[in-house]
Amino acid sequence: MAGRVCLVTGATGGIGYETAVGLARQGARVGLVGRDAAKLAGCAGRIRAAAPEGQVDTFTADLSSQSQIHRLAAEVRRTYPRLHVLVNNAGAIFDRRETTVDGLERTWALDHLGYVLLTLELLDTLKATAQAGGKPRIVNVASAAHYRGHVAFDDLGGSRRYGAMRAYSQAKLGNVLFTYALARRLAGTGITVNCLHPGVVNTGFAKNTGGLFGTAWSLIRPFLISPGKGALTSLHVATAPELDGVTGRYFSDRQPKTSSRESRDEAVQERLWRVSLEQVGRRA
Repeated sequence: MAGRVCLVTGATGGIGYETAVGLARQGARVGLVGRDAAKLAGCAGRIRAAAPEGQVDTFTADLSSQSQIHRLAAEVRRTYPRLHVLVNNAGAIFDRRETTVDGLERTWALDHLGYVLLTLELLDTLKATAQAGGKPRIVNVASAAHYRGHVAFDDLGGSRRYGAMRAYSQAKLGNVLFTYALARRLAGTGITVNCLHPGVVNTGFAKNTGGLFGTAWSLIRPFLISPGKGALTSLHVATAPELDGVTGRYFSDRQPKTSSRESRDEAVQERLWRVSLEQVGRRA
């Protein structure tokens, strides 16, 4: 990975942090994206100490805000004329329905639309990298939760019916659908796009939830895999030489797996593509 430039969102903890460390240890230049500038600075310092062979930059943004994504993307484009790996990792689950500054349900805005808008904003840089022979990869961190997800096109924001896991599963299904739709559009460009389940990982996930779900999650947390192990599939999809040219796939435990039936429905993929682009102010 020496000489390659990578961007990792949600990089101040958990899977994102471990993914960034792993990339830096392989010699990559790694951009860390997070909401908290102080936490980013601390993480960058730890990564520099653990992986002196890498180079680390920090970018502050709340990826539930579309204006902040636009600002972030502009800063990334100024900093990196070339981008070899984009790891869309940032996400969270919320026990109460909240709306963002854009008037969107927060889980959907952060966990799905954040991936969509940041990827599209950086697509020209990724294409330029591909044209220079850089073989760029887009890595979307989804979840096995997508198997229980369903895209409620008539109630994407959960205004009529909201549940934390329902919203999260829908967003993670969105990641898989987006991956497949984008892979078709990028065929022949030299850019690959894949998604993955990292495993059930002991991170800060569900820290924003209370009630029965939050209590249950706190009880099972000691039995979950470590963030380091959870990052292995992200790192594999981002770096494995044997995945050159492999695109439009879903991975779990570093192996390609079959995703849910709904995720493989091309009509649903295309409908979600159109709706998502409309929600981020893009033309389909």
